[in-house]
Amino acid sequence: MVTIGDKEFYKGIGKIEFEGKESDNPLAFKYYNPDQVVAGKTMKDHFRFAIAYWHTFCGQGDDPFGPGTQNFGWDNSTDVLQRAKDKADAAFEFVTKMGFDYFCFHDFDLIDEGATLAESEQRLQFITEYLKNKQQDSGVKLLWGTANCFSNPRYMNGAATNPEFNVVARAGAQIKMALDATIALNGENYVFWGGREGYMSLLNTDMGRELDHMGQFLTLARDYARSQGFKGNFFIEPKPMEPMKHQYDFDTATAIGFLKEYGLENDFKINIEVNHATLAQHTFQHEMEVAAKSGMLGSLDANRGDYQNGWDTDQFPNNIQETTEAMLVFLKAGGLQGGGINFDAKIRRNSTDLEDVFHAHIGGADTFSRALLTADKIIQSSSYQKLREERYSSFNNGNGRAFENGELKLDDLYKIAVDNGELSLKSGKQELFENIINQYI
Repeated sequence: MVTIGDKEFYKGIGKIEFEGKESDNPLAFKYYNPDQVVAGKTMKDHFRFAIAYWHTFCGQGDDPFGPGTQNFGWDNSTDVLQRAKDKADAAFEFVTKMGFDYFCFHDFDLIDEGATLAESEQRLQFITEYLKNKQQDSGVKLLWGTANCFSNPRYMNGAATNPEFNVVARAGAQIKMALDATIALNGENYVFWGGREGYMSLLNTDMGRELDHMGQFLTLARDYARSQGFKGNFFIEPKPMEPMKHQYDFDTATAIGFLKEYGLENDFKINIEVNHATLAQHTFQHEMEVAAKSGMLGSLDANRGDYQNGWDTDQFPNNIQETTEAMLVFLKAGGLQGGGINFDAKIRRNSTDLEDVFHAHIGGADTFSRALLTADKIIQSSSYQKLREERYSSFNNGNGRAFENGELKLDDLYKIAVDNGELSLKSGKQELFENIINQYI
């Protein structure tokens, strides 16, 4: 039995092992074999799976229509410090039993926010020291940290984009504290998710000024972290809305444009969440492709939405076709730049057994692993790559190559079009591409 600390919260569950797709053991990986080499890397190195502190250890199944249904042993203490230690013990036990190497957190996932800024800082410093010992004992690492600058009522009008300077200053203090904790825990990256950085109505919003403030705020955060020796990536996590009507980090393209406008593109990359992509009316793979095109495919939050629901349901990934298409982009881009795959997903409200969270993460890891294996086979064994290349073959030489090289003027295009006359249609072969995916799954 693998445990970290004096208590065992997930009793009766040992380390999750790879047993292969023929196994009927619900507490075993069927496709995720951490040591298996795919496209030159082990699965473990490709994915760098991480556990989301906020959902797995803080979520209790509550929703707008009722209180939580899940009673976790680490929440029972009435002492705030002991409760945080118990939660950390449970977290490291779970990550270790899953055989993963990483976790991710918001500052006040780790410990309850205090009544004052000073008390909050003391509490965060206390649990940070405790977590450093947990890391040393277990070998578990921090993929990235972040700050919750959206839940407290003080941030109802935003944090970095708040119209009140004193709220912006308070957010800055909170970000500093979260950066300090991330650096102390040797965090490899740091994430900004602008949950309320946006507006409910343009009538009372100076958008230009708020965007300038957000650019300045992120610049100050970057400069502080670098001054403290932080060498990792900063990530922006796009989302179009919810809780705000419109959020400034709407999607990957918008976030990249923002970073370039404010001179942050050399320090920041994109952390893409599946459910956020679909809320922006994009696919996961579209967002990945946009980030990869700009060299900013930093990290991924693995989850999915419900196709019948128009909000962020944060369900565990299980769509093998969608994930296979995403892994084609993943492999073509050479993988992630600095980040990993964080399971920003929660078990359902009516999943109330402690083993349910193991089933969920096992399924998520297997979905990504099966998709990676399938994508690699498609690239190596099918006509997929050849068909894609042939579709653009007219740019490989002649006038097409001259166009790509910037050697033609608009008048040249006109003359070529006149000489060509009317053109015949050329099929995009979409159904064939779709059939290739299905063939190899």
